[in-house]
Amino acid sequence: MTEKAEFRSGMVALVGRPNVGKSTLMNAVLGEKVSIVSRRPQTTRHRLLGVHTTGDHQMVFVDTPGIHQSKKKINQYMVQAALSALEGVDAVVFVVEALKWTEGDAAILERLGEVGTPVIAVVNKVDRVSPREKLLPYLEELQGRFPFAALVPLSAEKGDNLDSLLGELEVRLPEGPPLFPEDQITDRSLRFLCAELIREQVFHQLGEEVPYATEVQVEHFQEEEGLVRINANILVEREGQKAIVLGRQGRRIKAIGTQARLAIEHLLEARVHLELFVRVREGWTGDDRALRELGYEG
Repeated sequence: MTEKAEFRSGMVALVGRPNVGKSTLMNAVLGEKVSIVSRRPQTTRHRLLGVHTTGDHQMVFVDTPGIHQSKKKINQYMVQAALSALEGVDAVVFVVEALKWTEGDAAILERLGEVGTPVIAVVNKVDRVSPREKLLPYLEELQGRFPFAALVPLSAEKGDNLDSLLGELEVRLPEGPPLFPEDQITDRSLRFLCAELIREQVFHQLGEEVPYATEVQVEHFQEEEGLVRINANILVEREGQKAIVLGRQGRRIKAIGTQARLAIEHLLEARVHLELFVRVREGWTGDDRALRELGYEG
């Protein structure tokens, strides 16, 4: 990339309570699926960078787990990862859901008052508001809650009004060279992204509680001529959960594997041979050592 004197680059934290659309927003900006998504809260567990580069700026988005209160160890690790992302960034994007305001939103906003970094409020899912006139009082009320640097209504799912957000962010980035190569879109490895795509299918295809007790580890990742071989473990906490993941006569694990393989092939642009195994690791969601081994940030 030819460096220009006016080139701007910086870090942008995406924060908000679970399930407001932070990951969907980052994927929409990047034009690539980097963060997994589902309709369930707390799908995102790890802090993840997404790099958006143009001819005159580079924005490095930090997608974070939803900030929430919980006594579970794994949830505390997730919240700590989200809060630590606020340190050293050039701007914060606070994502809320149109027409909704909760105690969780208020608690996060109180935290943001201590940051001292420009905060842009993004009101997501405005495409679901009907009639659209109902949005104006909500926006006015939100503007009165905090001295936001800007307020941007948009639809991350539809890709509506993303340019307005990018424009607001660009002027708040400092001048400087790119932080990452222009063809890099995330800081995570292909192994990590493949594990996340498998975990996404666990969230899509299983019942209410089981996905929150699962984690995915890629044990074997081998690239051959036109083929990638992947062996991965789906970890659960109890034998009963293992039976649910496997399904009757192995049908559930087969369905998870089929859909995950298709998603991974799209990511890698190659044929994939995927083998999944279900292992029991008792109490891993409450075990500090296990959480650190699985990549959770304390």
